[in-house]
Amino acid sequence: MLNTLSILAVGATLASRASAVGNARVVNNCSFNVTAWSVGSDVSAPQTLSTGGSYGEPFALDPKTGGRALKITIDQDGLYTSKPQTVFAYSLQDNKVWYDLSDVFGDAFSGHTLVEASSDGNCPSIVWRNGIPPAGSQVKTCGAGANVTLTLCTEKLQKF
Repeated sequence: MLNTLSILAVGATLASRASAVGNARVVNNCSFNVTAWSVGSDVSAPQTLSTGGSYGEPFALDPKTGGRALKITIDQDGLYTSKPQTVFAYSLQDNKVWYDLSDVFGDAFSGHTLVEASSDGNCPSIVWRNGIPPAGSQVKTCGAGANVTLTLCTEKLQKF
């Protein structure tokens, strides 16, 4: 027979699995450095990503803005000088994460392929073949437990 302690242990394990969240990630495959900031109700310190570098954070619900955005620029001070920014925005809601990709102040990665994809192969990807946003909505959704990665300057485009 199961005792109370066993039941509590099983319940705690199931609760931790149910609340597990994935990560929002940026991987820089470009031949140049980029700078990333995590922006919501607060702004993180800048993260310089050299070729092959990456930045990631667990999906989080921002209590003031509802979502967060990873803003990426080629210029080291681009967030504060209105330089072109590529924005990987996400919003965590219950057991789902909503994610999209957009540009402001120009197209920072024009001429380079960008791919935003989930580690869950059943979830939709966003692909910008020339680094320029296509027409229409780019908002996608996936289970919150899967990582979503924006890969900059993908050279070997797989089927997405």
